[in-house]
Amino acid sequence: MRVLITRPEREATALAQALGARGHSAVIAPLFGLQVLHPPDDFAASLADCQAVLITSANGARALAEASEQRSKPIFAVGDTTAATAEGLGFGTVTSASGDGAALSDLVRQRLDPANGPLLHVSGANVGAELAPEGFETRRIVLYEARAAETLPDSARAALEARALDVATFFSPRASEAFVRLVTEAKLADTCRGITAIAISPAAALPLAALPFASTVAAERPTRQAVLDEIDRLPPPGVQSPSPMTDTPAPSSPPDPIEPPVAAVVPPAVSGRRGVGVAGAFVAGLIAAVLVLAVALVSLPYWPQEARTLWRGPAVAQPAPPPPVVPPSAPIIDTAALDAAKRELTVRLDDLDKRVRAAAAAAQADRPPADRPATPDPAIAELQRKLEALESRPAATEPDTSALKSEIVALRAGLQSLDQAVAGQKAAVDKAAAAASASTTGEQKALAAARGSAVIGIAARISAGLTSGQPFATDLGLLTPLAQGDAKLGALIAALQPVAAKGVASRASLAASFPAMAKAALADDLADDSFWQRLLGKLKNLVSLRRIGADVQGDSVEAKLARAEAAIDAGDLARAVELVKSLPPQTSRATADWLARAEAHLAAQQAVDQLAAQAVSLLGSSR
Repeated sequence: MRVLITRPEREATALAQALGARGHSAVIAPLFGLQVLHPPDDFAASLADCQAVLITSANGARALAEASEQRSKPIFAVGDTTAATAEGLGFGTVTSASGDGAALSDLVRQRLDPANGPLLHVSGANVGAELAPEGFETRRIVLYEARAAETLPDSARAALEARALDVATFFSPRASEAFVRLVTEAKLADTCRGITAIAISPAAALPLAALPFASTVAAERPTRQAVLDEIDRLPPPGVQSPSPMTDTPAPSSPPDPIEPPVAAVVPPAVSGRRGVGVAGAFVAGLIAAVLVLAVALVSLPYWPQEARTLWRGPAVAQPAPPPPVVPPSAPIIDTAALDAAKRELTVRLDDLDKRVRAAAAAAQADRPPADRPATPDPAIAELQRKLEALESRPAATEPDTSALKSEIVALRAGLQSLDQAVAGQKAAVDKAAAAASASTTGEQKALAAARGSAVIGIAARISAGLTSGQPFATDLGLLTPLAQGDAKLGALIAALQPVAAKGVASRASLAASFPAMAKAALADDLADDSFWQRLLGKLKNLVSLRRIGADVQGDSVEAKLARAEAAIDAGDLARAVELVKSLPPQTSRATADWLARAEAHLAAQQAVDQLAAQAVSLLGSSR
């Protein structure tokens, strides 16, 4: 299955790895960027007074870890993934409700006593419903905000336009509403007809009814594992079903992500067919018609009288000649009428010859040179010679004027029949040429569509490789046969080639290594020639005491590092790189390696985005 993931980047990366282990291909298109907020002034006091902390998402666990160094408070998590995230951040006592908000409230009532103190609910700025277990005093503190994207992510737009998705996943009602809004604004609602929407809960599935999905499925339980199970239950691509807020437990020890095979769409080979073809049929029919006419004219004197009468038409009674007034050696002949008939016949023959040559030349334009006749039509040449012989006969020796006129009438009738045959053959040739042109255009569009679909599928796999930090040389190699004759596609392959074998650092790894780099950079900034400053720098290198958050003002190294880290958490790696590059020169030793890895990731991501745009362009040209 080709699965669209709309979760924020960190959660999407983990889900993409789980899908890869199951043989699916993921397209990551975050609809929200996370922003960690500064806690309120009384946060420390509230944390100290509470008997336990309630967390309803993995982002809440991360925000709590950023806001406080305390790790001893009991943590009650809504799901297994949230609990695993909290344990990984160092919280000692973590209990999972393995469900939704209602399950978490039930767990709290079973395990805790309201008399022991209030509860602290760490949440985002937007929540579906207040979490307030009955009988307990619960205070909600907002430590992060999920900011919705203003436009549909490029990866989702390209995959929808290419109709390269089988499944779309939604983990909250807010994500479903955002997706419906962005897809509708982009006028791509019709592309959802072949997609199954899988939501983590009925509440998250409800907004999806506004789009024409093939089907909408709500997971049996509000967990990530249940969503994965629903994907596995789907039949092979072609059938869809309907239906999320919380996370889902990933496999206990997720195996290394296995890149699912991708079936490269190879444009079908077009084989040429040899044979007589339209042009050959036209010329053959023309020659046959002329030959039949010539044979008829030559053998006319030997036909029975009834046949000759039928050919020539009813005989015209000739008036009796008047008494001769001239010597018998000089018969009276209407030479003017005869000359006019000869001239008319000559013009008709010349015009017919030109038309036949023009039609034959047009019809033979698509035939191989070896199939084209090298000489004019022999039947027309024979008619021309007969006419010239007729014209060259002396008037004084012309025997029977009536017979000559009958032959001229017969020639005219034959030429008229030949005119009709030529017109019919030319119409057939024009119709066949139009059909051949339409067929060629259709084949070109089909090839362009096949290339576009192949490129969009490969671009999605390379993007998944960038997200997970895995090599993507095999996927990039699939693009080589598709880049023939496409200079832009070739340039994008060349740009990705240097990093394909080893891959680039993922955004998650860059975010994980940022605190250590920031600590070293801050220490280098303080370590000038002063003994006390060097001592302070060493202490800074041992103990991390720096402010964090997007609202840290100023141009100091500490302020820029704080804003850069907030930008990374919000998914804006380019902004983080810009801030780190603006640090003073004395910090370059600490930041050089991180900057090189981050810039390599950004360059590769830009090339993949352009690759997806080129694929969309190919699909557009096939319409």
